[in-house]
Amino acid sequence: MTALTSAKRWVADHVAMIVALLVLVYLFVPVAYTFAFSFNDYRKSNITWVGFTFKHWQNPCGAPGACDSLVVSLQVGVIATLVATALGTMIAFALVRHRFRGQSTSNLIIFIPMATPEIVLGASLLTIFVQGFGSTGLRLGFWTIVIAHIMFCISFVVVTVKARLQSLDPRLEEAAQDLYAGPGGTFWRVTFPLVLPGIVSAALLAFSLSFDDFIITNFVSGDETTFPKFVYTSYLRGIPAQANVIGFSMFLIAVLLVIGAQVVGNLRRAKTA
Repeated sequence: MTALTSAKRWVADHVAMIVALLVLVYLFVPVAYTFAFSFNDYRKSNITWVGFTFKHWQNPCGAPGACDSLVVSLQVGVIATLVATALGTMIAFALVRHRFRGQSTSNLIIFIPMATPEIVLGASLLTIFVQGFGSTGLRLGFWTIVIAHIMFCISFVVVTVKARLQSLDPRLEEAAQDLYAGPGGTFWRVTFPLVLPGIVSAALLAFSLSFDDFIITNFVSGDETTFPKFVYTSYLRGIPAQANVIGFSMFLIAVLLVIGAQVVGNLRRAKTA
């Protein structure tokens, strides 16, 4: 009876840790599957395990169209991230630091792309691109994907940067102005360095959303193929091991970036302290 009571007490004390571990296992099982099948020595189908090989890691572009689609996704992601981050940051500053007519409505509009189902956004954008530009419409392809990704990435950038701005201590800027810093000097020497981590986080989030998007992209891409679209069209015959190699490599890069950002942040806080 004592052992049972001790076991119950141990479970009660560690329930949060147990749940967290179960969630992590649930999240990382697909990643582990992707990693394992990147070494599968398949012939025609990569659905069942055949044998172990390193050849797919030695030639990630062996599957036709894999690297071409990756390049398209990276190009779209970079352009959409740069534009969305610049526009979203300016919108966040306007919403937090200024008062103007229609501000509440603007705050509401910012959340609409985040709350709208992607299939609705994709269908709406397709209608705009095909029918909203005159009788000839707009040719679906690379630039329609970029426009669509900028549209939904801006909302996430605004929300992220806005949260960072609202958490800043206004006394820091007031102290800079008391020390005879002008508006430009205060912004570049005080405000911008403090907001920069939020801007970087927003940019990384925007790139991840752009690179990962399939539903909206599938509506507006036409004949252009991004990496998620390539993976989707390949699933019937088993996703090529080269796609698993690329997918796991992107996951690893993202993890290393997050760890690097955390280390840099800890070093900066230690230096400040």
